[in-house]
Amino acid sequence: MRRLIIAVAALGILAAGTYGLWQFRETAGQKANAARGPAGPPGGFAVPVEAEPVKVARIAEEILAVGSLKSNESVLIRPEVAGRIAEIGFAEGTPVKAGALLVQLDDSIPRAELAQAEANLALARATAARAQELYARGAGSAANRDQAIAALRSAEAAVDLASARLAKYRLVAPFDGIVGLRRASPGEFVDVGQEIVNLEGIDPIKLEFRVPEVALPSLRVGQKITIHVDAYPHRSFSGEVYAIDPAADAAGRSIAIRARLPNRDLALRPGLFARVVLTVREEPEALLVPEAAVVPFGGRILVMKVVDGKAQPVPVTLGLRREGMVQITSGLAPGDIVITAGQMKAQPGATVAVIPPANGGGAGGGAPPGQPRPAGG
Repeated sequence: MRRLIIAVAALGILAAGTYGLWQFRETAGQKANAARGPAGPPGGFAVPVEAEPVKVARIAEEILAVGSLKSNESVLIRPEVAGRIAEIGFAEGTPVKAGALLVQLDDSIPRAELAQAEANLALARATAARAQELYARGAGSAANRDQAIAALRSAEAAVDLASARLAKYRLVAPFDGIVGLRRASPGEFVDVGQEIVNLEGIDPIKLEFRVPEVALPSLRVGQKITIHVDAYPHRSFSGEVYAIDPAADAAGRSIAIRARLPNRDLALRPGLFARVVLTVREEPEALLVPEAAVVPFGGRILVMKVVDGKAQPVPVTLGLRREGMVQITSGLAPGDIVITAGQMKAQPGATVAVIPPANGGGAGGGAPPGQPRPAGG
């Protein structure tokens, strides 16, 4: 009888413990449901994910380089003859037109020589005309006529020679440009080849830079460039490649490239250091998604797309990349919603609930564009 009482008491204790455990679990479950909020849609709990739509924007493959600005045309004005400077026809640092007088040397001697040659030419013409008339009337010989004609031609050549010699005493601008700082003064005697002033044509202006030889297959005449110079830190300048050196530099294993930039306000000057962005390829309306949305799986590249509230894996093909963003060349359309965080928890066909991202923007959102590069597989 005593054993029966003990057994009944044990069963009572066990039942009370079971009931207490059930009450504890029920209360905990209610608290958990209250913390989660409203129940998910029928069929199971919605997986929380971050997502954003596919964007359409410009993306480009670019090469970064450094270079130097050069004058479009540049010349040092030097005399071909020695002489004394009679006149300086320019103000330093000012624009001049082609043909404008820059320096006038003392030309009194060559001018006198030209006058003498012109006088001899007048006499030779009169002599040749008289000889021709006499020969036509039969009063003169053919030899005299020929000698007079030869003398006339010699006199004409002498005038041309004197005119050419006189022109060398007048130094003019060979093209439109800006004159630099002169190195001689009026009254100074200058020798043949002595530097007097430099003339720079800087509108447009040239840029010379080099790129690694591995970039040779993607180089083309007509490609766009953008440069920045330290003199104007908040301004960029655009131009176009017009020449590519056919020979690579054996020492540096690089290719020399020249571009031309408009410079109407003359802001850019020869010799400035420039940081160059060469646009090799450009996609003006590329489909872009954050890099975080791309998932490699089984040798394929997938993106989890949200379709009717469910996760759907979509194979895609990648194009160019920039900081935080990647181009999609096939598999998606503008406006598609792609999962950028939490896709590893969302199985294909799983119901998902899009939540605001923790950082207030999509994956890669707000990242400034960097140097695009070809996307890897």
